[in-house]
Amino acid sequence: MLAGFVQHLPTMAIALVIVFLTWLVAKFATRIADRLTSRTSMRESLKALVETMVKLTIWLTGLLIAATVLLPGLSAGGLIAGLGVGTVAIGFAFQDIFENFLAGVLIMLREKMQIGDAVEVEGILGKVEHITLRETHIRQFTGELTVCPNSMLFKNPVKILTEQPIRRWEITVGVAYDTDLDHATEVIKKSLEGLEDVPEDKPIDVYVANFGGSSVDFMIRWWCGSMPRDMFAIRDDIFKRVKAGLEAADIEIPFPYITHTFKEPVPLLSAPRTANDES
Repeated sequence: MLAGFVQHLPTMAIALVIVFLTWLVAKFATRIADRLTSRTSMRESLKALVETMVKLTIWLTGLLIAATVLLPGLSAGGLIAGLGVGTVAIGFAFQDIFENFLAGVLIMLREKMQIGDAVEVEGILGKVEHITLRETHIRQFTGELTVCPNSMLFKNPVKILTEQPIRRWEITVGVAYDTDLDHATEVIKKSLEGLEDVPEDKPIDVYVANFGGSSVDFMIRWWCGSMPRDMFAIRDDIFKRVKAGLEAADIEIPFPYITHTFKEPVPLLSAPRTANDES
């Protein structure tokens, strides 16, 4: 065994050199692919897919050559045939990995959900930072990084918040039941005049939406930037303006009331007491 090992040292050294050269070629090929794709208008996810496929192709070719050098009796056709026989077993063993791999390729190929988009999927709300062939990194707006398998993003509905530059938001404001609703509508609309960061071609809508438990509810709808931080800034201004306008017009914003249900007291003893009972 020792003599055989010493005899195979030259071929092992050549195989290691081939692996090292494969690493160098893959590194420079990735840089070249990055430079070529950066000159085009290709999407970021598609650029990442091209770089990954170039690197994967070079590594597979290099490892195949190294295996052929290390095992002289092994031909490329025999290796491919052996991989074909073991595909079924490998497929069952690494089903999730292959599933995420294919899902990653399809996610990178499609035009929707790009790097930098704000998305919501399975209760996860955040910004897409990175997409690989196996997983997608989503930075939540609270700061945490969530690593999601691509199969989850491919199988479940994904809400893309930034697919359009602006989107519609809404809030609800309640007034007392004895309020003149037409007058309240005019007061709310007047208090929201001159609101910043709202498109001029999409005016703010004010509608009577619901008869609540203690108030008549108005729904205020507006359009602004699609990122949540855009909505929070404008919503803060809307609440302040509406409250100040309603108070100036002596329109009450009632508190919600709570109803209580009272029941008859239940006796502690189910059977009537007798004269012999001392307790």
